[in-house]
Amino acid sequence: MHGSHATGSPYAPHTDEERSQMLDAVGAETEADLFDIPEAVQFDGEFDIDARSERETRRLVRSILGRNDDLTELLGRGHYGYYIPSLVDHLADRSEFLTSYTQYQPEVSQGFLQALFEYQSLLVELTGLEIANCSMYDAATALGEAATLAERVRDTSGHRVLVPDRLLEGRRSTLENYVAGTDLVVEAYPTDDGNVDLAALEEATDEEAVMLYAENPTVRGTIEENLEAVGDLAVANEALFVLGSDPIALSVLQRPADVGADVVVGDASVLGLPTSYGMGLGLFATSEDYLRQVPGRLVGASEDSTDRRAYTLTLQTREQHIRRERATSNICTNQAWVALRTAMHAASLGPNGMVDLAERGVTRAEDLAERLDDLVGVKAPVHDRHHFREFVVRVDQPAPAIASDLEKRGFAVHVVGEHEIQVCVAGVSDARIDSFVTTFREVAR
Repeated sequence: MHGSHATGSPYAPHTDEERSQMLDAVGAETEADLFDIPEAVQFDGEFDIDARSERETRRLVRSILGRNDDLTELLGRGHYGYYIPSLVDHLADRSEFLTSYTQYQPEVSQGFLQALFEYQSLLVELTGLEIANCSMYDAATALGEAATLAERVRDTSGHRVLVPDRLLEGRRSTLENYVAGTDLVVEAYPTDDGNVDLAALEEATDEEAVMLYAENPTVRGTIEENLEAVGDLAVANEALFVLGSDPIALSVLQRPADVGADVVVGDASVLGLPTSYGMGLGLFATSEDYLRQVPGRLVGASEDSTDRRAYTLTLQTREQHIRRERATSNICTNQAWVALRTAMHAASLGPNGMVDLAERGVTRAEDLAERLDDLVGVKAPVHDRHHFREFVVRVDQPAPAIASDLEKRGFAVHVVGEHEIQVCVAGVSDARIDSFVTTFREVAR
């Protein structure tokens, strides 16, 4: 209290004498000498923000947001928005959830911890792997964590991390950042008609490979048919087999454990979050063999002193917080609230509801592809494969021109080649899909 009174701030409780002693110890005259901030960005004491009332501020924000284009998004490629039941917002917005940080004190966090336990249980059931993490940033960082885990747990002296040549640029660059400073090297292997080129991967894989990564569904929406063979390749070369997917897709696809996956990564925010193109929830599940190597934290179930079921943070490697040189990971974020929303959305759907939602992703994509394929100058889908949620379309006209014309008429699609666009049906109503087909017919002429 003495220090805070002396400084006038409870956040810097040091007396003038104490500050002087600390500055002398580091050889600085003033606290400003500890920082090297370019003059152009130094704070000059003024924010240059006009004071406004709450009503005026709301009006300003509403006018700014009103300038956004009101487009029907058929974008996909790693970001998927589904209808979120209103109960998710109503329950997740309760104060005990919104104000909760990491659940270090289980005695006051039982409800939240139980929800996280249910989230983990959902991922365990979908993947067939025994351990699921409840706190990761997004799919890209989950992939990076899988690579560094592979380096730690594999006996091989290898250093090659093999990924598909069509891996999303953001995920590839994040992976590159994660392995910087290690001996790991990220290399791409070829794909064929959207899926793994098994012969090329077999030729590229050797004893130097420490990790093989594949996705199901792929970035172009195709269902990967060679997962068991990829798993066998990984085993033969003592590499870790990492599979990318998401909870909705996993509701109808082969369980990763059944095709030999050691780790499953992806974005779990397909449930519980709207499309945000940045904010996500990293899915990370693995086998019990790697329990002590899992980044982030795990919630476990036990019993209290009165034999009642109780939940607690079973594993959260403290080295991540206080001894970073010994850390298995430096992920310390708290994605618990996002995981809570995912668990709530999944629970509201139930097993049958999740399967129905996934099957609609298959049938609606197939139906839309057939309708587009009937148009003059259009071929859909490009890949002769089964698809989930999205697919690539070839157009005779330049793809950027087609996408631009569609945007002017209220529809957003990805341009993925000179004559290729990608279309995703997730979260788009049947009525808007009908309008999209009509509009596509007009712009493709």
